[in-house]
Amino acid sequence: MSQLTHKEIRLIRTDAVIIGAGPVGLFAVFELGLLNLQAHVIDVLAKPGGQCAEFYPEKPIYDIPGLPACTGQELTDNLMRQIRPFDPVFHFSTSAERIEPLPNGHWRLFTDDGQVFEAPSIVVAAGGGSFTPKKPPIPGLATYEGKAVHYAVRRIESLRGQRLVISGGGDSALDWTLALHTVAERVTLVHRRADFRAAPDSVRRMFALAERGEIDFKLGEITGVTGDGTALSAVTVSNDQGSTQVACEALLPFYGLTMKIGPIEGFGLELRGGRIAVDTERFESNRPGVFAIGDINDYPGKLKLILSGFHEAALMAQQAFRRARPDQKLLFQYTTTSTRLKEKLETT
Repeated sequence: MSQLTHKEIRLIRTDAVIIGAGPVGLFAVFELGLLNLQAHVIDVLAKPGGQCAEFYPEKPIYDIPGLPACTGQELTDNLMRQIRPFDPVFHFSTSAERIEPLPNGHWRLFTDDGQVFEAPSIVVAAGGGSFTPKKPPIPGLATYEGKAVHYAVRRIESLRGQRLVISGGGDSALDWTLALHTVAERVTLVHRRADFRAAPDSVRRMFALAERGEIDFKLGEITGVTGDGTALSAVTVSNDQGSTQVACEALLPFYGLTMKIGPIEGFGLELRGGRIAVDTERFESNRPGVFAIGDINDYPGKLKLILSGFHEAALMAQQAFRRARPDQKLLFQYTTTSTRLKEKLETT
């Protein structure tokens, strides 16, 4: 695997360009590689893994077939090892800006750093688009961002022994409350009401911990922060009964993410609710040769699961082969029985 620098501006011809290096985009490299198709991968982030590695690198994932539990970073690392035999080329910190059709039915894709790609297939695997955390309007909060205020947990050990305040009522807030209470000196969960949007079992376990005195749960909203401009010492929690100070060294506000589809919105693709409409035979958009897989697409019965995206990548690759090799017969092979595939996969 390799990565081109921004100084190597040139026309790049390849079999497929994948927009997005999250789990589904990485698995698409594998499925294309099984068919002997070369892929270049573009991602706005500086590393592979997408949302999984960026926001939940140490958060367990339980619904990947064959893996009872793995973190977002472990899943990314395994996928990177899996695609190594196919030598994909990565272009990190790069945004796909626009596409244009070519007379031969292929596509030309332009990036924000001047790269130009030509390929018979473009695969949009951009997850939900570009995610940014929703930030609560708390005076002085920005001063502590990245130091004592964290919108994602990237390294659990960095929080060991600290007094933590977690704010929010969704799955992230509950999951991290459950995961961090054995690591932190004390965890306090703050939510404006006793009803949650999280999984019922997580809510039940959280209340059980609170009843045993292993964590604190406070009704209210965080209205202020106290500290010296670098280190945080407390947050103010307010409700109908007044305001109280909760001592802490770190605040983790989990109020959800804002999705922005970005330049893809200008690709001329049919969108439904901010996602790309596709068929369920090829996962192709209304523009032939432009595919969408993973959370970025929409079709009847769509489930926003990584395993669904893996299935979509496999079917997409079949059509991408037909576009890239129109004069060749598509020979479907199993990795368990194909000598060629086994040799390819076992040599690295």
